[in-house]
Amino acid sequence: MPETETRTAEWLTAARTELGLEDAAEGQQALDAAAELDALVRTNVDGAVAAQTVFLLGLAAGRSAEPAVAAHDFTEKLSALARSYDADTDRAVAPNDQAQRA
Repeated sequence: MPETETRTAEWLTAARTELGLEDAAEGQQALDAAAELDALVRTNVDGAVAAQTVFLLGLAAGRSAEPAVAAHDFTEKLSALARSYDADTDRAVAPNDQAQRA
């Protein structure tokens, strides 16, 4: 593993341990999904809001009764929003329509 990847893996392990998430089965899967969402927002929306978007994802998932399930669902919703952001077509559901949220 190259030095940068090793350093990144070490940091993420330390951060998960610090937050008490070292035993979370979905840990790496959630990190991978967050990284993909970050890249998608950077590409399709604006790099300046990518980290904040991932933070909002975690905040919303953490408020759920089943955070891991919610994180997965919210990642899909935010990814779809980022993919269609600035698209010429109308969205099927307005992104801020709380009545349409699961």
